[in-house]
Formats: sequence, C-alpha cells, structure tokens
Amino acid sequence: MTSLKTQQNLVLAMSTFAFTICFMIWMMFAVLGVPVKEMLHLSETQFGLLASTPVLTGSLVRLPLGLLADRFGGRLVFFVLMLVCVLPIYLISHATEYWQFLLLGLFVGLAGGSFSVGIAYVAKWFEASTQGFAMGLFGAGNAGAALTKFLAPAIIAAASWQMVPKVYSAIMFVTALLFWFLTFDNKAHHVASSVPLRTQLRSLKDPRVWRYCQYYSIVFGGYVALALWMTEYYVNEYGFSLQRAALFAACFSLPGGILRAVGGWMSDKWGAHSVTWWVLWVSWICLFILSYPQTDLTVQTINGSLSFHLGLNAWMFTVLMFALGIAFAFGKASVFKYISNDFPNDIGAVSGIVGLAGGLGGFVLPILFGALVDLTGVRSSCFMLMYGVVWVSLIWMYLSEVRTAPLMGQGQSSPDSQRIDS
Repeated sequence: MTSLKTQQNLVLAMSTFAFTICFMIWMMFAVLGVPVKEMLHLSETQFGLLASTPVLTGSLVRLPLGLLADRFGGRLVFFVLMLVCVLPIYLISHATEYWQFLLLGLFVGLAGGSFSVGIAYVAKWFEASTQGFAMGLFGAGNAGAALTKFLAPAIIAAASWQMVPKVYSAIMFVTALLFWFLTFDNKAHHVASSVPLRTQLRSLKDPRVWRYCQYYSIVFGGYVALALWMTEYYVNEYGFSLQRAALFAACFSLPGGILRAVGGWMSDKWGAHSVTWWVLWVSWICLFILSYPQTDLTVQTINGSLSFHLGLNAWMFTVLMFALGIAFAFGKASVFKYISNDFPNDIGAVSGIVGLAGGLGGFVLPILFGALVDLTGVRSSCFMLMYGVVWVSLIWMYLSEVRTAPLMGQGQSSPDSQRIDS
C-alpha cells in the first residue's frame, strides 16, 4: 500500500511534468511559426493569429475540463486529454496551407486545457497551508514555453520544421502513459454526481471571480502572448537568427514558469493580495520602459545639429523581460492562491473560469500585437497595449481591495474573504 505522502509527491511530480510537456506543445508555434511565416509569406497579423490559434482552444476548454476534473477526477481527464492531442500534433508535419495550420492548431490547443485539470487535481491532494506552494510548483510547468524554445530550434537545425511536430507527438504519447501509471485517484476528491451543473457554476455570480479573471488576463495572458511573440520580436527588431532569438526569448519564458512555485510560497506566507499588488506595480514599471520605441532625435544647437539615439539594446531589453517574467510568475501563483482561499470546494470550476479569461488574453493579445505593428510600424506597440491592461488591473485592485487592506498583510485569506468572515 503506497503511503499518502508518496502518493502526494508522485501526483505533484507527474502532474507538473505532464503539464510542462503540454505547455511546451501548446507554445510550439512560437518557434515553429517563424519558418512557417517565411514559407507562406504571412503578414504580422497573420503570424499573430497562427501563433495564438492553439491558445483559443486551450482557453475555451478550460472551464468544461475543470468541471469534468471536479466530477470524474483529474487523473482520468488529464490522461484522455493528452491522448486526444497526439494525432493532431503529428498531422502538422504534413500541413502545407495556412488554413491547415490554423485548423490543426485548434486541435493541438486542447493541450492548453490541461492546466485547469491539473491544478484542481493537485490542489485536492494538499492541505490549505501548503496548497499555494503545491499549485505554484505545478504551475511551474509554464516553463514548457522556454523548453520549446530550446528543443524546437535544435530539431529544426538538425532536420527540418516538419520534424518538430513528429517528435512532439511521440513525446506527448509517452508522457500520457507515464502519467497514467505513476499517479493515483481518490474518489473523495470527486464532486458528487448528484451535484447539478448550476451549483458548480454558481461562482460565476461572484464579483471576486471576475476580478481574478482581470488579474490573470495580464499575468498569464500577457505571459502566453509574449512567450509566443518574443522569438519573432528578436528576429525582426534585433536581426537575430532563429536559434539566437529563441535563446534570448527563453530568458523571459523560463523564469516566468519555474519561479511560479516561489510565488506560491510567497502567497502562503504574505497572502495573495500583497503579492498580486506588488506584481502589478513591477509589471507597470517594466512595461513603461519597454514601451518606448527606438527613437532618433536631432537637436539644433549653436554649433549645429546634434543627433541622439534613444532605445533599448538587446541586452537591456532582455534584462527587463527577465524581470517581467519573474513578476508574472509570482502573479500567476498569487491569483490561484486567491481561488484556493475563497473557493476551496469549487477549485476546478473557478480555475476553469479564471484560466479561460487568462487564456483568452493570450489568444487576443498576439493578434492585436500583429495588427498594431501592421498599422503603426512600431514593434514596441505590443508593450504599450499591455501597459494599458496593467493600468486597468491596478485601478480595479485599488478600488476593490487596497483601500481596505494592509499592503503587507499576513494571513491566508484575501481581503474579501476576511470581510465576509468578519
């Protein structure tokens, strides 16, 4: 008989590994889309749509998958989900037309729905005092966005872009089998079949859920959007090769994933509210600086014309992206600490709703990034857009929480739940 501690460790480890692989595949067009763009002669807007198409499906299925995970258990739903994705991933290697990539991308995007399944599955195995860390460690699977930036360029350099989906489909199949044989199920974690769907969805009426959706649309949606966009950005803004661009882009994706566990620990220690508040401010500062475009100024002086160049070089840009990735990592964990505090019995449903909002942000933003570049010709316009989204989150958080809560408050609950309990 396997001990509870061993079961918890295996569930957490294998769920994190499986989610990392799913996220790696979900973000595959961040790299794969660059040679496809060249082959099909796509515009920036078309590239943005191609890169974000899998994100659309992964977002839309998060809520129903979260509900299914609550009812039937995360283990079964996670396993079936991974198996369903294997064939569409492989078929990408045979695509030749733009519409074919978009269609297959929709099916591959199902892998992104693994988050709402895994987060509910993992959370129910741990006590409230350690849930933040456990969910943060699981969420570190976001580092799959960086993993694809290391693996996919290497495969393309060694063979061709068509080899990437072939290798990824094999990896997904093996991962599904390992997950099934090395994890466990607990019937006590399932929602009773007699509980109606309306009851599971009652949290949709809670204003806190919509506020958490707004926060997550920037810390996760922004993370996904930039993880998809940065390789292309480095190639066009700084003239990097695909391999070098992917390596620099990983400096944002990697901390944005692996440090999520640290954000979970911080949320356990200082509370979700405090961590989220400071995350938004750090993001605001970074995005303000990143928004400034490459600018040449000519000033007339008494000695003639004097020219200046203002703009971030590749190294300073990467440092700021690294800091932004860390902030987003902490924020992704703190938002889900809010959920485990306020909705302990509906984690699957609420995480599905919030994950849906974050994923839709990750879908819409790359398309808007491309449209803004096509319209303005300014590549840093993507950061200008995100700067505005962060402003909305800061204002909403100030009006709803900050005026009534200490900035470095202790405790496990959000300010809203504290007021309700009192």
